[in-house]
Amino acid sequence: MELEEQRNIIERALSERMLHHVLTILRQWAKEVGTARYEDRIQSLEDNYRCTFDYFLGNDDADRDEVLGRLSHDAYCLADELYGDIRIKRGMSPELNDFNADDTESVLRYFATCVHLREEDLDWFDEVVHDKSRGVTALVLVAALSKNLREVFQEEALCRLIMATDSPSEMVKSQAIMSSIKLMAQWDIRMDFFQKVLETFMAYLRDEEATFGALMTMVTMSEANLKRIMVDELKELDEMPEELMDFMDKSQLSNLSDMVTNSEAGYIRAIVEILPQTWVFDMIMYDNEHYQEQIAMQYLSIGRMNLVWDHIDKAEDWLVERLRSGEAKPVDYINYGHCCFLRGDRSMAYENYREARARLKSARKFMELFRPDRKALADKGVPLDDIYFVEDQLVHL
Repeated sequence: MELEEQRNIIERALSERMLHHVLTILRQWAKEVGTARYEDRIQSLEDNYRCTFDYFLGNDDADRDEVLGRLSHDAYCLADELYGDIRIKRGMSPELNDFNADDTESVLRYFATCVHLREEDLDWFDEVVHDKSRGVTALVLVAALSKNLREVFQEEALCRLIMATDSPSEMVKSQAIMSSIKLMAQWDIRMDFFQKVLETFMAYLRDEEATFGALMTMVTMSEANLKRIMVDELKELDEMPEELMDFMDKSQLSNLSDMVTNSEAGYIRAIVEILPQTWVFDMIMYDNEHYQEQIAMQYLSIGRMNLVWDHIDKAEDWLVERLRSGEAKPVDYINYGHCCFLRGDRSMAYENYREARARLKSARKFMELFRPDRKALADKGVPLDDIYFVEDQLVHL
């Protein structure tokens, strides 16, 4: 079984507080790493889990969920440490013990790839990101640490990244907010077990306007060419406000461009796709109807209707203007077709679907855009037979 597959099993199992299979995998990892230092922790988890189950069989224990939650947290932490060691053992991550604070390349490599960051490393991170005179280094640090935390979850490091959102530099603050949102969405399945992360988020990301603004920007960025944007920003660096130029250095900032890989946009698209189902999204939205409407329309602007079904009149108005502008994409014709279908105009719906189908030239590409919305159409009252009938005609054009 591949390493990533094993980690996915661990994530899913622990999210449901099912520890037995997880502990089997962790024993395999400990054996591969070849160190005895994990044995006592694994055995302790097994013993506590067995005692909890034995007690459950004969008692109605109101504290059982809390006990299982603590065991799951401990198992997650052990799995994260072992996963880091396995990556080092297999050459997937370097074994790093220190960095040269005066060498940007050394700092970048260390914070981007070290799988076991120490408290003193994170204290240095705090010092830099809260020092406005070291703004470029701080930007590099935030980008590097964010990249690292995608691969290996490190609880304290994620907390420090969230705390970086109160940096005196607006650029650092903005990047830290966006990185924190992405990472909390990525690791959403385990958030219930990491109370410190949740408490840090609540303490540092309560500036609703700034956090919501970062969320809106992220949705827009999911369709952007990030590499090109970064290059353009570097070209325009000489035109930046004078107060930013005091701590900007082109040679250093170019490291940020190097951090933007070709897969970055794909990563952001994946995060944007799952965001509405995550804890961090709910915390940003609360019950703010204005925010909910804004984010729904922002999703519509990148072709996704998954949040606008309750704002269909405004969505239709927006799509009409989009189609009139001459800048409409095939997905916009599909979405406008959905609006027509919902108000009972099957002929107009079909004409817009057909336009999208013609522009895409491929039945497969059309269905990739059309099929995810079937259930929403049906839930909103469009007969499923009608949806299938129209779909059949479009596929065989």
